[in-house]
Amino acid sequence: MAKDRYITVKNLDGRVLRWKKAIAPFERHRFTLKPASTALLVIDMQLYFTRQGSHAHIPASEAIVPRLKTLVDRFREKGSPVIFTRHSHRKGEEGILGVWWRDTIREGTEESGLDERLYVEKVPVLRKTRYSAFFGTELERFLRRRDIRTVVISGIMSHLCCDTTARDAFMRDFQVVFLMDATATSDEALHVSALRSLADGFAEIQTCKELVRRLGWN
Repeated sequence: MAKDRYITVKNLDGRVLRWKKAIAPFERHRFTLKPASTALLVIDMQLYFTRQGSHAHIPASEAIVPRLKTLVDRFREKGSPVIFTRHSHRKGEEGILGVWWRDTIREGTEESGLDERLYVEKVPVLRKTRYSAFFGTELERFLRRRDIRTVVISGIMSHLCCDTTARDAFMRDFQVVFLMDATATSDEALHVSALRSLADGFAEIQTCKELVRRLGWN
């Protein structure tokens, strides 16, 4: 399937207004957010997806990088946890994903690394081998140790790893905030579909600016 540059830095605010209308009938209620118990999860912002020339490049990823970078910096400035995930497979770890995609991100390759525009030293990085960032990782233990109640989801891809992680977090009794303007995927219809289904049953959908305001960081 061809990948669509459905958002750019310039048109993102206009698209957000469109998405808000699309998800409005499915929105349920707001969570109570507290900075001390909120963590930002940055899903798979790797060169495999963000580097132009990669066969798996997601064109829409370019539009979310500036906002996500600002948000990462704000969380670190305020002392709230930021966790990056990095998806890769060693030989034998592919499982059904290898069958489904017939291609996986190989551990140790340059493209398995995080995009340097976003990554910050001394921020935890969890390697994962499945869509959910909770599967086979220490993520839940990390969050519980820090008394985290709310998980903010950002990154790539909206309808796959981001969506699955959001659902998994909800099933583990975390409050979930999903950032519509700091997640991206290969096609706008898939992005909007993920937003609608998550709004209905799993997550509060917000923009980066809305999140910052809700956390009292203006």
